[in-house]
Amino acid sequence: MPKINTDKIVSSSFRDPSGFLFYHDGFIYRQINNCYKENYDNLMSSGLYETLVNANLLIHHEEADLYSPFPQKSYKIIKPEQIPDISYPYEWCFSQLKHAALVTLEIQKKAVDFGLSLKDCSAYNIQFKKCKPVLIDTLSFETYCEGKPWVAYRQFCQHFLAPLFLMTYRDVRLSQLFRIYIDGIPLDLASSILPFYSYFKLSSLFHIHLHAKSQKHFADKVLKKRDRKMNRIAFLGLIDNLESAVKNLKLKNHDTEWSNYYNNLNYASDAFVHKKRIVSELIEKEKPKIVWDIGANVGVFSRIAGNKGIKVISFDIDPIAVEKNYLECIKNDETNILPLLIDVINPSPGIGWENRERMSFIERGPTDTVLALALIHHLAISNNLPLYKIASFFHSICNTLIIEFVPKTDTQVQILLSTRHDIFSEYNQHFFEVEFSNYFTIQTSTRIDKTDRVIYLMKKKNP
Repeated sequence: MPKINTDKIVSSSFRDPSGFLFYHDGFIYRQINNCYKENYDNLMSSGLYETLVNANLLIHHEEADLYSPFPQKSYKIIKPEQIPDISYPYEWCFSQLKHAALVTLEIQKKAVDFGLSLKDCSAYNIQFKKCKPVLIDTLSFETYCEGKPWVAYRQFCQHFLAPLFLMTYRDVRLSQLFRIYIDGIPLDLASSILPFYSYFKLSSLFHIHLHAKSQKHFADKVLKKRDRKMNRIAFLGLIDNLESAVKNLKLKNHDTEWSNYYNNLNYASDAFVHKKRIVSELIEKEKPKIVWDIGANVGVFSRIAGNKGIKVISFDIDPIAVEKNYLECIKNDETNILPLLIDVINPSPGIGWENRERMSFIERGPTDTVLALALIHHLAISNNLPLYKIASFFHSICNTLIIEFVPKTDTQVQILLSTRHDIFSEYNQHFFEVEFSNYFTIQTSTRIDKTDRVIYLMKKKNP
């Protein structure tokens, strides 16, 4: 059996004593430790594993014949289904987090039927496969013991219920608290932020406000076993109550500047048609396997690539635009597109222990092709980024770039300049080409009909 370099152990996989993830020959594997033997055997022999895999609720795996990095601890090595497009809860829209919560509860209900239960409910154990949430942690199960409370209840509330309540009753942008609190939003913090009227809603009163008070009260106390009894009926009642609470949460129906972007275009409809044709032809020419659409809005151009069978990660800064994009994907069963919430000016950093538990946005690249349409003027003028900085950034995340240059003559740029001094003397097509030529080879440039906008196809130069 081949030996595994311990440097290949996944940096986010050290908290669970049941096992860990590691890389070998470009694939990810999971070691199951001896201490998890009984629970793993129960999962596999009970019928729960097959039930969840067949329902697309849990990724499948195969047992592998590899030499363990820590053989004294090893019970088995498994090769799980590979999920290449890793994302995190702070990059999800409201409905993505809601659907992830409901899938977690569905798994928990099925598990009890087979005599097992979820021992943790981390939102990071959910990933999106074909735009639908699926559990990726095979080691999340333990044998269900009648009378014991649900050990993962607090974690479910912190990872799912608290952020969903905050997004519903306060502000959709509060999901970004996940970037600060890696183990979920503390319930006392959520309770203090939620409006007073939320006390009159039974779900938030019970699962957030009273739960937070209970945590504070018992923080320094040892609970006796008789105080922690919960029979099966009460256990399932809790799960049903949580499921009902999540299902009833609805995002406020409001639009933002960017979620209505395509209703307020500043150029003619036939110019927009021409733009879509240019992009389609360039994608067809390049035939990338994966496209990152940065500044994707509601995903109009993401769908041009997605409809060609290309995998698309569709990024935008606006949570309502991402929400609309995701719901459109679900409605039309567009499994090639994954909408995510990313501010390219301040993208997801590496966070957690040693800043390595969660990968940064840039670490997940480079991708084959980046679409950067109607974006550069916002980077250069709204955010004062020099063109060479923008070129360098794109060079770090893609091999091919399809980018739209929007000149100062464009009314959208004029709007940006109307509220500030024009200090952007080098923001013109000539300097754009000069700066980007340091990092890319310009293959083609095409002017969009009836506009001064130009779409470029560029190939990455070697460092």
